[in-house]
Amino acid sequence: MSLSSSADVKESVVVAGEVFTKDLSEFGGIEGRKQLERKLLWKIDLRMSILVLIYVLNYIDRNNAGAARLHGFEADLHLKGQEFATLLSILYVGYIIMQIPSNMLLNWMGKPSWYLPLCMMIWGMLSILTGMTLPFNFLGALLTRFFLGFVEAAFFPGALFLLSKWYTRKELGLRTAILYCGNIMSNAFGGLLAAGILSGMDGKLGQAGWRWLFFIEGSLTVFVAICAIFILPDFPATMKSLSPLERKLALLRMAEDVGEGDEEDKGEEHNQWTGLTLAVTDWKVWWLAFALLSQVLSLSFNAYFPTLTATLGFKSTTITLLLTVPPWFFATFVSFFNARHADVTGERFWHISGPILLGIVGFVISLSTMNTAARYIALFLEAQSYAGFIVLYTWLSNSFARPPAKRAVALALINAWSQLGNIAGSYIWASAWGPTYRKSYGVCVAAAGLTIAMCYVFRQHLIQLNRKLDRKEQTIGRKITFRYLY
Repeated sequence: MSLSSSADVKESVVVAGEVFTKDLSEFGGIEGRKQLERKLLWKIDLRMSILVLIYVLNYIDRNNAGAARLHGFEADLHLKGQEFATLLSILYVGYIIMQIPSNMLLNWMGKPSWYLPLCMMIWGMLSILTGMTLPFNFLGALLTRFFLGFVEAAFFPGALFLLSKWYTRKELGLRTAILYCGNIMSNAFGGLLAAGILSGMDGKLGQAGWRWLFFIEGSLTVFVAICAIFILPDFPATMKSLSPLERKLALLRMAEDVGEGDEEDKGEEHNQWTGLTLAVTDWKVWWLAFALLSQVLSLSFNAYFPTLTATLGFKSTTITLLLTVPPWFFATFVSFFNARHADVTGERFWHISGPILLGIVGFVISLSTMNTAARYIALFLEAQSYAGFIVLYTWLSNSFARPPAKRAVALALINAWSQLGNIAGSYIWASAWGPTYRKSYGVCVAAAGLTIAMCYVFRQHLIQLNRKLDRKEQTIGRKITFRYLY
């Protein structure tokens, strides 16, 4: 292949404060590199797509207690008072404890294709065990839910970290949105699956329908986990199926994106414990952790969605579960297009705040009226607020680019801390506050408003940091490729 000029094959990138020249001739020039990059992204996208299915099952296994509650779960186990809320909240205790150690272990191992599916198999088996819980055995159900959260903690921060090892900041928003759409779709598919199992399997082999719900969904999780071992990619440096040229390009792309190579330096500067120290001493990590906690609290209606749908007044459990589906399909489409537009424009704050503001409108409608049509429309507005949640997660990865050890801990710490919102949220939907749940929705309005305010402060701080980078660029006389997205 002939090349028109040396400019076609050579570019420079600033890495760790020095200028390095990249020779693109080994990729076949600029056009050759573009073709190879498209091929590489297509290959990785295909492998990463299973993360969506895993996330669907992750949330179905986590939230199926809400559907089971409508079909005898609470009555058969003779739960009383706040015991059901405690079963929901205890999952997040285990979830919080394990997230940071899990991501540190994943970063050290470098083998997500084994680590994540193994955790998935364990949580699938724990879901099956939940269906075997005996009457009056609150402690058994409590322990099963605790360890379910303990093992599930590996997946989401691990998946975010895996995506951040392969995709540039401009590509990450869309991929994070597609991944998180698995969470949103789990509410839709979970409702459909639960409606079918609870109505069709109740009494089969002498078992209640809610037990079959845990048996079938847990078994499906284990099956998909086995398949995932052969599909999920590892990190660029540890994935054996890449050609040497593909591996070099994958690493080079990340170096260009943040102005520094993304491979872990095994020296003292970037080891796992240093990454932990860098994360916990960065105030930005804690600021975003509290912002995300506030938003998670505002989204706590998710676990009680079947209960809130039941306030529409339909007597049939099957109809109630089917009515939970359309709001989540709507939320999936809004989330995808919102994240896609955020990627194209490089803007973050308004793509976070806009859906949250619409969600606040939904909360206000719900606490203001018991009209069936109005409350159902409100459920659509509330569900779509997840669109802002997705872009906020993308913002996390964008804002802590280097080193990988810090990014791994930061993502896990922020996500773990935010789960305190789920623990608190488990108790703000008390049956005594129903069927209007005005107090519950009031908490959601306040939490959503706080999230917007904290994100605005963070946006202004990033603007100031970018201005400092502009001044530094003028001072040193060469281009600095990295800028914060806001």
